[in-house]
Amino acid sequence: MEKLSVVIPCFNEEQTIKPFIKAMMKIEQVMSRELIFEYLFVNDGSSDKTLDVLKSEANSKDNINYLSFSRNFGKESALLAGLEKATGDYITVMDVDLQDPPELLPKMYNKIKEGYDIVGTYRKDRVGEPPIRSFFSKMFYKLINSVSDTKMVEGARDYRLMTRQVVDSVLELKEVNRFSKGLFSWVGYDTTYISFDNRERVAGETSWSFWSLLKYSLEGFINFSEALLNIATASGIISFISSIVGIVFIIIRKLTIGGSVNGWASMVVMMLFIGGIQLLCLGILGKYISKIFLETKKRPSYFIKETNLDD
Repeated sequence: MEKLSVVIPCFNEEQTIKPFIKAMMKIEQVMSRELIFEYLFVNDGSSDKTLDVLKSEANSKDNINYLSFSRNFGKESALLAGLEKATGDYITVMDVDLQDPPELLPKMYNKIKEGYDIVGTYRKDRVGEPPIRSFFSKMFYKLINSVSDTKMVEGARDYRLMTRQVVDSVLELKEVNRFSKGLFSWVGYDTTYISFDNRERVAGETSWSFWSLLKYSLEGFINFSEALLNIATASGIISFISSIVGIVFIIIRKLTIGGSVNGWASMVVMMLFIGGIQLLCLGILGKYISKIFLETKKRPSYFIKETNLDD
């Protein structure tokens, strides 16, 4: 029989692990005639009792495995570790808080059997989500799809079912600065999406604040678009042209009308405007350079402190 590896990143999720496993056991029974299930929980440096709960569950069930990082490396590193350790013919990535409906898995598997390589999911609504977060999320997808060659489905989740070939292709991308939503799209392959209604967490609180999501979105722009660099270039060109026009205007007025009225306010405003543009451009360039710096150091994306895997 073929194997399905379920990769589940965890960060301070002690309250959600048991409900997740209970829900997945029902799905496993439904699909047991076609697939063997393997669970890979990745403890991303949790400060609560997440690791203790994982150890307990792993001791009671043979197909539950866990990896525990030496510290918090971030969800992208947890996803990478899970994909690298997964041994299944098919691999799915899920959140442990049950916002990703486990009951969609049979439908997703049927789509794979139809010939698709990737079956992704997306939320068709954002009921229960703060309006400001919904607004910025929609804006992100509109902007990233307008400036990047790699298209991303609005509301797409990391929750997706992939063939082994797709995962092997994703793992060939050795970059340190990872943005999985973009990487899954960038590798290509035949992809389809299934929609579902938005769901609340089954327990606990999310570790994703508005600012952490905003920072994560910025990573997407930097990794999959040169738009910010183009903005910096355009700002420099506009400032240069404006200064030339200003110089010509001053010379013509001096020759025809006379000197201008002395005043410091307008001069200060212009200096602040030009200085602000320069600092903005330097900040954008610095962000890209910092990414290059991190890539050249070749640091590992994570360190595993504990695991129950044989290797």
